[in-house]
Amino acid sequence: MRELTYVAMLTFVVVATLPLEVLLRTRVYARVRRFALVLLCAGLPFVLWDVAATAAGHWEFDTSRTIGLTMPGGLPLEEVLFFVVVPLASVMTLEAVRSVKRSWPVGDEEDA
Repeated sequence: MRELTYVAMLTFVVVATLPLEVLLRTRVYARVRRFALVLLCAGLPFVLWDVAATAAGHWEFDTSRTIGLTMPGGLPLEEVLFFVVVPLASVMTLEAVRSVKRSWPVGDEEDA
């Protein structure tokens, strides 16, 4: 069960923020292009940084707490998913605040 530790944490974050999509109608999942841009700007640089840092030996991953799938660059699948899930939770939280506060424009509003 230790190998599911990282997956469990990622699952918890997604499940915990899902009610924001449903109850507050944040529409994060409906705006695929906008979320893809977030991943490109926030996720990709951190994945590249992680690849470089692990290759340089600055840190490593406890493989007993991962499912064992390694992505190109040597990162565990869970680590790459981390850079999808954390921006997702961040954007979901931002959109939830915008939903509650009403007129609080942020970024490109034409696909809203």
